[in-house]
Amino acid sequence: MSYDKYKTRWLQRYPAVSDLKKKAKKRIPSLAWEYLEAGTDDEHLINQNVAAFADIKFRPRFCKGVLEPDLRTTLFGREYSAPFGIAPIGLSGLVWPKAELYHAAAATRHNIPYSLSTVATETPETLAPHIGDNGWFQLYAPKDREVALDLLDRASTAGFNTLLFTIDVPVPSSRQRTARAGLTMPPKVTPGLIWDGATHLSWAMSTIKRGLPNLRTIAQYSQDNSIEKTSKFVGAQLGGTIDWEYIELVRDHWKGEVVVKGVMHPADAEKSLAIGVDGISVSNHGGRQFDGAYPSISALPEISEVVGGKVPVIFDGGVRTGLDVMRALSLGADFVLLGRAFMFGVAALGRYGSEHVIEVIKNEMIVNMHQLGVETVREVKEYRG
Repeated sequence: MSYDKYKTRWLQRYPAVSDLKKKAKKRIPSLAWEYLEAGTDDEHLINQNVAAFADIKFRPRFCKGVLEPDLRTTLFGREYSAPFGIAPIGLSGLVWPKAELYHAAAATRHNIPYSLSTVATETPETLAPHIGDNGWFQLYAPKDREVALDLLDRASTAGFNTLLFTIDVPVPSSRQRTARAGLTMPPKVTPGLIWDGATHLSWAMSTIKRGLPNLRTIAQYSQDNSIEKTSKFVGAQLGGTIDWEYIELVRDHWKGEVVVKGVMHPADAEKSLAIGVDGISVSNHGGRQFDGAYPSISALPEISEVVGGKVPVIFDGGVRTGLDVMRALSLGADFVLLGRAFMFGVAALGRYGSEHVIEVIKNEMIVNMHQLGVETVREVKEYRG
């Protein structure tokens, strides 16, 4: 059985990521939904990330004759089938069990990258048979640098080739929404939680089969691999120690490309270039870290100008459609990552949800490239109307 069996029916029923979002909310417990959707503080930024795309306009050109849009793009010397990939999201298994495995399999089949988080619920070793040459690894830098280097070695040995060094989490953010929902790690088993799980049977059965979500990538560094000890280890170890010397250490140790993720200021882009990283990722952590930041898309043009084509610019934050991908490309991105969109996919449709999101975004890009009058990703990037 494969996604092809469902493709035609699902494209009719769920032709957009917004349709998957609606179904996902009904299919997973409220605790998981609050975790997925939460921003920080008053959550202005998470909404602005999405809304800001509507202000980006194109002037289409017509009478171009027959067009055959081609989404293929080259990044770090590798050709991908589209200019977008799957962003890292921690604790994905809370939203849907085996989410990381489903993402990895979909990325390999469709030849786009998938980024595994340090705080994933699956390990690099578990994903190794599924990820092929499409694996990226996101590093939350531990205070213990020996742990960091061991994480890098494990990811590299498992076949992950591109590193997203996340710099935008100096301390844990204020997630008021998840606090109100009662989300803790490990989750407290209360009558309300039991009822919430029992009334979402597919999620509950899948969770029982896989086991309660644990931060399995990082678990081996805690005292006994338990959810409680691992959570305490993460709280004590991750964040608050990143400086440029740390990035240089990681750059020298990692065998593949190093991308600094979370750049929102041109000066940080300039410093990243100065120390010789391979890429810069413009991101405000999906609106989950600092509610006073600019929307990612608002920061993109200035940072792209500073980079000046010296290294690729990768973008994420608020991307929900193929047209959003095109908007980001037109403002200076070389590649785009989507996070929540893919989580909506697996939460709504399970095993083949990630593939369906890929199909939806590709279809939207192709249709809108026809509307715009362009055939290639390069033409989208260079389009001035």
